[in-house]
Amino acid sequence: MKYNTFTLDNGLRIIHLDSSSPVVYCGYGINAGTRDELPGEEGLAHFCEHVTFKGTTHRKAWHILNCLESVGGDLNAFTNKEDTVYYAAILQEHTDRAVDLLTDIVFHSVYPQNEIDKEVEVICDEIESYNDSPSELIYDEFENAIFFGHELGHNILGTSEKVKAFTTEDALRFTRKYYRPENSIFFIYGHVDFKRLVRRLEKATSDFGKCEPFVEQKTANVLAPYESQQIVVNKGTHQAHVMIGNRAYNVFDNKRIGLYLLNNILGGPGMNAKLNLSLREHHGLVYTVESSMVSYGDTGLWCTYFGCDPEDVNKCRRLVRKVLDKFMASPMTESQLRAAKKQIKGQIGVARDSRENFALDFGKSFLHYGWEKDISALYKHIDEVTPELIQQVAQEIFAEDQLTTLIYK
Repeated sequence: MKYNTFTLDNGLRIIHLDSSSPVVYCGYGINAGTRDELPGEEGLAHFCEHVTFKGTTHRKAWHILNCLESVGGDLNAFTNKEDTVYYAAILQEHTDRAVDLLTDIVFHSVYPQNEIDKEVEVICDEIESYNDSPSELIYDEFENAIFFGHELGHNILGTSEKVKAFTTEDALRFTRKYYRPENSIFFIYGHVDFKRLVRRLEKATSDFGKCEPFVEQKTANVLAPYESQQIVVNKGTHQAHVMIGNRAYNVFDNKRIGLYLLNNILGGPGMNAKLNLSLREHHGLVYTVESSMVSYGDTGLWCTYFGCDPEDVNKCRRLVRKVLDKFMASPMTESQLRAAKKQIKGQIGVARDSRENFALDFGKSFLHYGWEKDISALYKHIDEVTPELIQQVAQEIFAEDQLTTLIYK
């Protein structure tokens, strides 16, 4: 796997992976997300993502929407806690069109108030739809408990009240601070001439080369010491929704890969995941049970979710506890661990076949850490995980007095 990389004079980093496919995936990753919002700005990063499509110094909103759609392409964006991404899927012969459009909307959007006034209702509908889905909402509320008082705990969407108050000036203030070449990367996965791409991006972002580069230094808010909580919220839902979890390892921690493997064993996508076998297959108590983990530069999160009949909450919690205790009590056997490694490697290989997700994945790694995604290196790290490391991770993350529980009833 050979990446091409280059950094323009204005600071924009470019990463390219060649492919024989006729489809190209490309986009901008911007190092700004929910955790970069100031007090009172909650939801602003996501708001900017929406209204960035509403007009630039060169294009009206209709021209933006029609530019790639008219040739069968797709234009999309998303916001999360640490970054905002604008990307396109396009046939190879229309790559220049996608590059020019993406550069225009990221660096030259004007956020007209008349378009904002219309888009606000769309965003508010998105917020209300999310609030009507307790199985999704509980994830945000759980993160707010785990990272209480910190920007990582903020709901990405914000509130309808705040969104309705945002203006052109708010969008310009946030994007002028963060939507800059030196705070961004351009990623592309497809069969393109890399040198020609560099020249095109250099020309498209040349106006930034004429000014003194500036990105306000981020002042990371220090996380408060973690304290586990037991929270019950009366939502009046037909089904109970339960989250259990703990803070976990940051992206630089050597134990992260151990948790990555253990999380997959417990609640990954396989039907043979331990929590699925216990709660669903053996006892028939849930339809959905899953676990997940995320690693940031300074912290991380592990959690498990299940939905069940309210009368079965305590029984399900005991079953989850029993599964976690087993990993804490003794190391896995070598044969069990080999099987788990074989499974996760297969899942990684299959997931890589989704070229869009892989492009987004290697773009994110390059944006935050300058890492060139290397599947063979990841396999090597997985191979190095030992039964003793799995047990150590379980003892650190699953200790009963360290787990936070959030229940919607």
